[in-house]
Amino acid sequence: MIINKKGQGLSINVIIIAAIALLVLIILAILVARSGTHVSDGTKCFTEGGVCKETCDSNKRVQGVNLCGDDGTKFCCSPVPLRD
Repeated sequence: MIINKKGQGLSINVIIIAAIALLVLIILAILVARSGTHVSDGTKCFTEGGVCKETCDSNKRVQGVNLCGDDGTKFCCSPVPLRD
């Protein structure tokens, strides 16, 4: 008696492809989730080219909200004078 196994091969291939696709989606989700944690770093003082100090000249002060933290006791100061 001859048994036709072509139908079984298709379902196994579909399961393997689905498992690989699921693995790729999980890896992409992990990479996206990790990269999102550093989004707030783009608005900090050092990314603006400054240094956080307790005092600095007004012409060297980088304007922005909470560039040096939430307490407001430090200013983001540029090493060179800024244009008005």
